[in-house]
Amino acid sequence: MASLRDIRRRIKSVKNTRQITKAMELVAASKMKKAQQAALAGRPYAQLMADMLASLADRVDESLHPFLVKREVKTRGILLVTSDKGLCGPLNANLFKLVLDIRTPAKFVAIGRKGAQFLGRAKRDMVAEFSVHDRVPFSEVKVAIEFMMQMYLEGTIDTLEVIYPRFKNTLVQEPTVRPLLPLTTVKDFISHLRAESDHVKFTDARDLLFEPSAQEVLEALLPFYINRYVYQLILSAKASEHSARMVAMKTAKDNATKLIGDLTLEYNKARQAGITQEILEIAAASFSSN
Repeated sequence: MASLRDIRRRIKSVKNTRQITKAMELVAASKMKKAQQAALAGRPYAQLMADMLASLADRVDESLHPFLVKREVKTRGILLVTSDKGLCGPLNANLFKLVLDIRTPAKFVAIGRKGAQFLGRAKRDMVAEFSVHDRVPFSEVKVAIEFMMQMYLEGTIDTLEVIYPRFKNTLVQEPTVRPLLPLTTVKDFISHLRAESDHVKFTDARDLLFEPSAQEVLEALLPFYINRYVYQLILSAKASEHSARMVAMKTAKDNATKLIGDLTLEYNKARQAGITQEILEIAAASFSSN
């Protein structure tokens, strides 16, 4: 049995760990709330994008836009969105499993330090790494997405896909592969937007006029809409990260509390055994002296 000093030292160490994990849980909860609000705040914009594109869908020649032209897939382009820090449970590990399942040639762009480190260890073809602040500025996301769109237009990659943790609720973050380019039709992109924003179909019976033309409006807006769409995905990924970290830290805190209870019980038993042993020794000494 461990000595009383050793048990006291372990209790003190676990209490310090519990204090740290509790503080990290509170910080993650605060960040999670802000990230969830940001993700929800972007949904009306995604809904408006879907409605505007729906008005364009039947007025354009989709074969003229490079994002809507099918091509032979020789090299996939994949944006991997992970966290910069650990201590968020199996969130990143679940995303890495999706990467390991990819057997076809692919080039990766990483957002998040954990993803970049994993791609290096797995010896995958990572062409760029970007970092995005917890507040997810659009300017930081735009750089990464435009880099990938440029590779797509140049023919370096033949698809644009996003691997990210989709936020469903505080306890559930679903690892997801979201194909983005090429789009079969504008209506496919509309369905993506509506799926991400949980938006029902909107019908506008008005006769809309586009200037200078519907085709030119589509060519100007579709790249911007793709930027905003991926931005919405990354907002969802950040909400997932903070939710997973909050749950992981709460679990660690609860386990530490349970361990402190077990160690305290062990300490009391050892202390009681020591006191009993001393009483027996005193009684035995008194009996022998008589």
